[in-house]
Amino acid sequence: MAVSLKSAREIALMRAAGRINALTLAEMAAAIKPGVTTASLNKIAERVIAQHKGLPAFKGVPGPVPYPYATTISVNEELVHGMPGRRVLHEGDLVKLDCGVRFEGYVADSAITVGVGVLSDQARWLLEVTESALARGIAQARAGQRLGDIAAAIQGYVEGGHGLSLAREYEGHGVGRELHEPPDVPNRGRAGTGLVLRPGLTLAIEPMVIIGDPALEEGRDGWTVRTVSGGWTAHFEHTVAITDGEPEILTVA
Repeated sequence: MAVSLKSAREIALMRAAGRINALTLAEMAAAIKPGVTTASLNKIAERVIAQHKGLPAFKGVPGPVPYPYATTISVNEELVHGMPGRRVLHEGDLVKLDCGVRFEGYVADSAITVGVGVLSDQARWLLEVTESALARGIAQARAGQRLGDIAAAIQGYVEGGHGLSLAREYEGHGVGRELHEPPDVPNRGRAGTGLVLRPGLTLAIEPMVIIGDPALEEGRDGWTVRTVSGGWTAHFEHTVAITDGEPEILTVA
């Protein structure tokens, strides 16, 4: 499948999908407190997406079983693809909320990490570094730059600047007509390499940061990915459109 450049009309539909996505994540985040289950957060997502006439883009994604939920919710040492369920949130947890929304045939994808109550200094630091890494990656998403410029900005900040680890097996991706499109958008790489960015390209940029050893394993459900060491993780993601000027973040309310 070739890299596709989106028209102004297509980007407008992705912007609408992104707004629903942002509203969904905001309502989920507002409900987070000790005692809440991850299943209850997913129910909020289902409701908000339906209210805005969107569709959950994650539902039916192929895997060990077709993915059955509107969101993935990953806690502490879980990095991505956590399945909502009976897990109860506790004070100090780090919760990764990841959501994709389809609207009139186009998809936007984003993720945030939210603390439950009062966080430890280490957890707060991890969260702040990961969110800042996303901002640094997005700043490189300009016409004429290359994918390697995004990757190098993220890697230099996370691994070089703060001594944290980036997930090796997972990275960002193109997004638009489908949830996952070419190109892959790495979080580790060398500046000046890779695909040249052109106006109309739409990317999901998503640093996934780990304290300590980056080795990962899948849980018994076949979806949840967690660190082998038990090191905590954080994840932030935005869908971004390459323009003739500043990069446009599409997943905002």
